[in-house]
Amino acid sequence: MKYSVITSFLGSSKDRFHDYNEPKTLAQKFEMASRIKGMSAVEVVYPYEANNVEETLALMKKYNLGISAVNVNIKAEPEFKMGGITSSNKKIREKAISFMKEGKAFAKALGVNKIQVCPLGDGYEFAFEADYEQNWTWLKEAFSEVADYLPEILCCIEFKPSETRGTCFLSNASKTVLLIKETGKKNLGVTLDFGHAMYGGTNPAEELSIIHAAGVPYYIHINDNDGKWDWDYFCAAKHPLEYLEFVYYLIKFGYDDYLVSDTSPTRTGIESTFAANNEVTERFVQIAKSLDVESLRSTEKDYMILWKEIENKFFK
Repeated sequence: MKYSVITSFLGSSKDRFHDYNEPKTLAQKFEMASRIKGMSAVEVVYPYEANNVEETLALMKKYNLGISAVNVNIKAEPEFKMGGITSSNKKIREKAISFMKEGKAFAKALGVNKIQVCPLGDGYEFAFEADYEQNWTWLKEAFSEVADYLPEILCCIEFKPSETRGTCFLSNASKTVLLIKETGKKNLGVTLDFGHAMYGGTNPAEELSIIHAAGVPYYIHINDNDGKWDWDYFCAAKHPLEYLEFVYYLIKFGYDDYLVSDTSPTRTGIESTFAANNEVTERFVQIAKSLDVESLRSTEKDYMILWKEIENKFFK
């Protein structure tokens, strides 16, 4: 496996009550990422963190780091708070689409093959608030337009159950796959965030299998949470067996892109948190490869036979 980290998590962050860690320049974030064991790339956030091609290329070369994707932020602008690509205001929708197109151009200039976008401002809170059919149409129109611009650059759509909206329109893998299929665009994919699936009440390994079976490209963010909220803990902190199963299916399906740490080190060390993500995942890769799941799994066999295999390999 190869590993990347979202650069925004290498600096300062905050919640409703506290500020965490010290702010850093983009150069300082690249320098820190280069020190983390196993890290070979970063995911940069456009346009607020990285937007200068020459500067970014120089940092990539200086610190020998690739870029796994350009993360296009379409939620931070004040006018996006009630929705960007699903705003009832056409000019706001156009601005959100423009951000994604600009992000693709930035990615191409850097030699990066994809952008990823999480439309967190696009959703609703209350009954009768949203015209669901109209919003679905706007989502399809927006991503179709983005797909047609610089079609050689993949656009991966990250689903999430909620935040910033009470309910996000693209809240799970199946809805995101359906949207992509309805556009008919081959250069749209899904960003599967382990924690988003987990706190959304679904099984990350099953969500991965649905995306893979649909023949849609995908890109992976790794973390964990308590199943109640998107805490972005380090990998396997709360769901080690579910994470092992997730890694097992990544291997089974031949995933060869980056595993990207989307993890928030608020009360743990930044470098040690991301090193743990990479190290734990590598250990799980070795365990997953050693499991004899296929020959032991059957609806006609006692699951405890398979469990003994997992127990012997995982808890040894």
